[in-house]
Amino acid sequence: MKATLIQINSQDDKAANLATMERLIDEAVEKERPDLIVFPEYCAFLSADSEAQRASGEPFPSGESFRRMAAKAKAHKVTIHAGSMVEADGDKRYNTTGVFGPQGEVLAKYRKIHLFDVVVPGGIRYLESEMVSRGSDIITYRLGEFVIGCAICYDVRFPEIFRGLRDAGADIIVLPAAFTAQTGKDHWEVLARARAIETQTYFLATGQVFTHAEGKKACWGHSMIVDPWGAMVAQASDRVGFVSARFDKAYIEQIRVNVPVDKHHVLG
Repeated sequence: MKATLIQINSQDDKAANLATMERLIDEAVEKERPDLIVFPEYCAFLSADSEAQRASGEPFPSGESFRRMAAKAKAHKVTIHAGSMVEADGDKRYNTTGVFGPQGEVLAKYRKIHLFDVVVPGGIRYLESEMVSRGSDIITYRLGEFVIGCAICYDVRFPEIFRGLRDAGADIIVLPAAFTAQTGKDHWEVLARARAIETQTYFLATGQVFTHAEGKKACWGHSMIVDPWGAMVAQASDRVGFVSARFDKAYIEQIRVNVPVDKHHVLG
């Protein structure tokens, strides 16, 4: 199986963001022929304005942004792991990953569990809980011979969710993100590789890149694919575009036989 991670620079213009996403899907399919396409967190709309971000929410899967990703998946007969978008569910909003299969069908829906409420050096505030509520469920889906686990951005700092995904059978874990430049330069690669090593899965970390909020906030980018041994298989350069890699089920099994950590847990 082959996956392509699409790295983008979303802004507070949903129409422009969706047009860019659709164009890059077309380009990726033409050039890479992947089985799976992955976008970053908040790919359809990214704003520093909490009310605007909430207002961008759409019902799942009937909202326009979700429908357009499903239509692209069907048109190209590819699976699209649509990063995350704001889901509207009654009065509540969630940071939600939608996954759409080759017939445009819903394969999975994951609501982000760990919300990013942080004041980073320099006094910039990120209070995600002002915009969305937290999810609670561990979510996986199947694509061919692989089981794929879902997480989003800040989840990466909480190993217990990844233990849960591994226990649920995950061979691959996908992490859409809008990781800040301040933390990304020191923690992005380290955390992604650690999660891959401890779960013995392929880890797909797909990030927003460059600035948003009129240049006030910056994302780290550096979208990457890490193998189950923790080795970097592919990494995007500092630009909008995509990077791809293939996955080997036998290699996952080999590593798990050689270092059977799943049989050695003592705590929890």
